[in-house]
Amino acid sequence: MPVRKSTATALACALSAALALTGCGALRLPAAAPAHGPAAASPKAPAPDARDGANRAPVRIPGIGPRTHARIPGSTTQALVVSGDGPDGSIATATLHERDAAGRWHRVAGPWTGHNALRGWTDDHMADDLRSPMGVFRIGDAGGRLPDPGTRLPYDQDEEFTVSGTGFLGEPLEGSFDYVVAIDYNRVPGRTPLDKERPLGPERGGGVWIHVDHGGPTQACVSLLRAHMAELLRALDPAREPVVVMGPAAALAG
Repeated sequence: MPVRKSTATALACALSAALALTGCGALRLPAAAPAHGPAAASPKAPAPDARDGANRAPVRIPGIGPRTHARIPGSTTQALVVSGDGPDGSIATATLHERDAAGRWHRVAGPWTGHNALRGWTDDHMADDLRSPMGVFRIGDAGGRLPDPGTRLPYDQDEEFTVSGTGFLGEPLEGSFDYVVAIDYNRVPGRTPLDKERPLGPERGGGVWIHVDHGGPTQACVSLLRAHMAELLRALDPAREPVVVMGPAAALAG
């Protein structure tokens, strides 16, 4: 896949150890493009635990309640579910699901353990609140310091994905942006994750990514181990209109 070269200037998310910034959302990333808020809602989801009678395969993603499931676009057939360990927790578990032609959802990758923001989750994310935005968001643009690992998403390899400093636990942040997937919160879809435009305004935060885990909480992003990031990048298919469904487990079950 051709590499898309970023036009963004120096990464505004260079960290100082004193700031202990962890995770792209917290890293003052270049004002990411206008954020597409939560993905558009789809038709009303089936009743809880509804399953196909013949195969007993779920017609709703396990652990996802009817209200959350209704926010997944009807055209989406690939969903990364990031389930937090509590509203104020920073440990998360990610699983990738795909919907077949009969409307049944199947887990195709994971579970993978990672991190979210230091103070947990929020449905009203603001810059510097140290919480990850919860909801359903499109994911369609990727990049990183390292070469494309074989993704079908547009991929921007750029040295501006370099980061330094230490995280909240004193862990080094180096390599955290070797692979990233932009979450369409307060950004313009279709642009490099390095893009700085913030359609909702800078006060609403931005630069919220899925990126390589550095061993501690982030400022707003979701992080996964490097091998799992590479696996995710190879699995994501823009033709499936992928989304990330993210938040504390109890909220997602609603």
